[in-house]
Amino acid sequence: MSHDDLIARRRVLGGAATALGALGLSSWAQAQGASPAALPPAKPLPAYAAWKNPAALVVHSGTTIETRRSAFGSSVITPAQQLYIRNNLPAPDASILDKRDEWTLEVSGVKQPRSLSLAELKTLGLETVATVLQCSGNGRGFFPSKPSGTPWTVGAAGCVLWSGVPVRTVVAALGGLAEGAVFLTGTGGEKLPEGVDPLSVVVERSVPIKALEDCLLAWEMNGEPLSLAHGGPLRLIVPGYQGVNNIKYIKRLSFGASESKAKIMAHGYRMTPPGAQTSPDQASVWEMNVKSWINGPTADAGPVKAGRVQIHGVAFAGTKAIERVEVSVDGGDSWHTARLVGPDLGRFAWRQFALSVQLPAGTYQLASRAVDTAGNVQPADRVENAHGYNNNSWRDHAVKLVVA
Repeated sequence: MSHDDLIARRRVLGGAATALGALGLSSWAQAQGASPAALPPAKPLPAYAAWKNPAALVVHSGTTIETRRSAFGSSVITPAQQLYIRNNLPAPDASILDKRDEWTLEVSGVKQPRSLSLAELKTLGLETVATVLQCSGNGRGFFPSKPSGTPWTVGAAGCVLWSGVPVRTVVAALGGLAEGAVFLTGTGGEKLPEGVDPLSVVVERSVPIKALEDCLLAWEMNGEPLSLAHGGPLRLIVPGYQGVNNIKYIKRLSFGASESKAKIMAHGYRMTPPGAQTSPDQASVWEMNVKSWINGPTADAGPVKAGRVQIHGVAFAGTKAIERVEVSVDGGDSWHTARLVGPDLGRFAWRQFALSVQLPAGTYQLASRAVDTAGNVQPADRVENAHGYNNNSWRDHAVKLVVA
């Protein structure tokens, strides 16, 4: 068990009553349609995430924790200690990490369906992939309509390394897909509340079968055993897809002709027009779109000294690679091509960009826009929708900078 797991386990066991209160279903209900709340005052980290760096985070609730824009730094990989958290249900008890290798996954929709232990999965194969992990509501806080749910700005995202076995390898070991597979469906292993229809609360999401080639069953993140906070002991990783599709504590993996009937799939995470009711015929929140934002300098540290200024940020495009990033210091009136810096960790990871500019005293509006290898350009404006999803507007993500 890692150091992080030991701390989390001790805190959970030592304060079970407090933890269960903090990790109640209130935030899940809020995300499903309760009234929006203003940005809350500073709160302590919940027990299962007590090992994280509080100075780098904004705690919205026991299940929603955001990375501060100023904490991203200028390296590609986001440290676990400052990576955001978004849980749709309370995390399971930390005891599930005591015997990681005994965790089991049920696989169906293959020619030889069966359950596999984590120990068995580890014998089948191993790959490492860098991906952007992002909540589909990242950027919701910029919507003037104030949609219900956590008012994320840029901090419900990070770029991390996952290690595990490719799902395609598991499928091959079980004889291949059965006929009629159109969707891949993952089911989380959280404990469901009693007395309610399981389909109304279970975390179960389906993605198109085309994602199979890239999916990973991960047991390690950033070189350490996967923590409880981020889905340990086993998580389904769907590279290029919004975070909700990356199922934590995965217990079932199935392949079939139809999407899950769970509420979180059929009526949740849909691109619902403003004022309309969510329905299964609306586009699901699946692949991420092209997006970038500036991480520094920001106004957090006060005015910047006049002279040479290094502007830096991140850019990504879901399942596509980044072609280039442009930066504006005048709110989009003119653009300058930035340099892509640092290692290229593949099309699913984000790229760091930088632009060195000479800025005399004054007030500036810094913005960035990315272009992916398919020619998609980050738009100026958001797509208005009822739940504040998929906001990749460069105008929304711009920052004001005072140079003195």
